[in-house]
Amino acid sequence: MLEPVDPPPPRSTPPPTPPPSPPPPLLSQFVKLTGRPPPGPPGHIVPPARSGHRCVADNANLYVFGGYNPDYEESGGPENEDYPLFRELWQYHFASGTWQQMGTEGFMPRELASMSVVLHGNNLLVFGGTGVPFGESSGNDVHVCNVKYKRWALLNCRGKKPNRIYGQAMVIINGYLYIFGGTTGYVYNTDLHRLDLTAREWIQLKPNNPPNDLPEERYRHEIAHDGQRIYILGGGTSWRAYPLDKIHAYYLETNTWEEIQTKPHERKGFPAARRCHSCVQIGHDVYICGGYNGELILGDLWKLSLQTFQWTKLPAEMPEPAYFHCAAVTPAGCMYVHGGVVNIHENKRTDSLYKIWLVVPSLFELCWEKLLKSFPQLTQFSTIQLLNLGLTQGLIERLK
Repeated sequence: MLEPVDPPPPRSTPPPTPPPSPPPPLLSQFVKLTGRPPPGPPGHIVPPARSGHRCVADNANLYVFGGYNPDYEESGGPENEDYPLFRELWQYHFASGTWQQMGTEGFMPRELASMSVVLHGNNLLVFGGTGVPFGESSGNDVHVCNVKYKRWALLNCRGKKPNRIYGQAMVIINGYLYIFGGTTGYVYNTDLHRLDLTAREWIQLKPNNPPNDLPEERYRHEIAHDGQRIYILGGGTSWRAYPLDKIHAYYLETNTWEEIQTKPHERKGFPAARRCHSCVQIGHDVYICGGYNGELILGDLWKLSLQTFQWTKLPAEMPEPAYFHCAAVTPAGCMYVHGGVVNIHENKRTDSLYKIWLVVPSLFELCWEKLLKSFPQLTQFSTIQLLNLGLTQGLIERLK
C-alpha cells in the first residue's frame, strides 16, 4: 500500500526566491579591504599605519615598501628597530585577501620615506628617499628587489648620480629611467636625470630652455607620460602647492620643457592645487587622488586625458581623505590606495587599504572575482589540482 504524500502546492504559489547574489564591483566606488593574516605563525595582520611609503601592483599582488610613523606604539614599539621608519616590504595577495611581510635577502635600503618606486617586470626599483631626521641621510642609489626570488641588489651604475634627494618622481620609458625634482631637505630642484637601464649609465639632461621656462622647483609631485612627453603633476615645497590648471611637459625628442593649459571640468573647474597626492595611469588617462593643499587634506579623485588635457572629476570620494599615502593600479584597471596622514592636528596616520575600479571591469575580471568569492579555498589548492580543474597557468600564478 502506498504511503500518502503531501499534495503539490497550488500553481499560484510562487517558487522560493533565491538569495541575492553580491552586486558586481561598482565603477568609481571605494571599497575597504580588511586584509587577513596568511596561514602560519602569528605576526602583524596588516602593515602598521604609515605615511611616506610607496606601492606598486601587478596582476596578483600589491607591494608596499617603507614608510614612517612617529607614534611609537603604532610603529611597532620595541619590536621595530628602525623606529620611526619601517624597513620592510609587504605583499597584499589579491586572490586570498591576505597581507604578508616578505622575508627578503640582500641589503634593503635604509632611506625609507618619500623614495621613488617602480615595478619593471619582476623587479622593484627603489631610488632616493630619506631617513630621520628628514634630509640628513638621503639616498641616491638604485636598489633592486626581485619580488619573485625576494632578493635585494644594488644597481652599480656609471656616470654622475643625482644628488642625495627625496620626494622626487620617476618613470621608465623605453628602457630609460627618468627622475625629476626632489629636495635635499633644504633645497628644492628641477633637475632631470636619465639612467640607461641597459648600459647602467647616468646622465643629467640639460633642457634647451631659458631658466625662466623651467618648471618650478618642487617635491612630492607625480609623473605621467605618453611615450613622447613626461608630464609633471602638482607637488610643491613646504610652504606652497602648485596648481593643476597648467602642467609642465618635457618633450623627449627635442629636450625641451613646455607648459600646457589643461581644460576644466564643466561644473567643477580644475582640481585644487596639491602635493603629497597619489597618481596612477591607465593608457592615456591619468588619475590623481587625495593630497594636501597647505590647509586641507583632500579626498577627491580626478582624471586627466593626455590626449585632450580635459579634467574630469569622478564622483568617488576617499572614505578617509589622506596625503603622503600611496596608490597603485593593476593591469586590469583596479586602483589600490593605502595608508597616509588623515589628521593634521593629531598627526594621525591610517593602515586602511581601499580598492576602486577606474575602468569598467572586463567580463574576464568579473568572472574571476565571482569565482574567488564563491570558492575562496582555491588559494589552498595545489598547482596540479588547479590544472586538473582547467585553470590556465596565468590564473594559477595569480592564486600562488
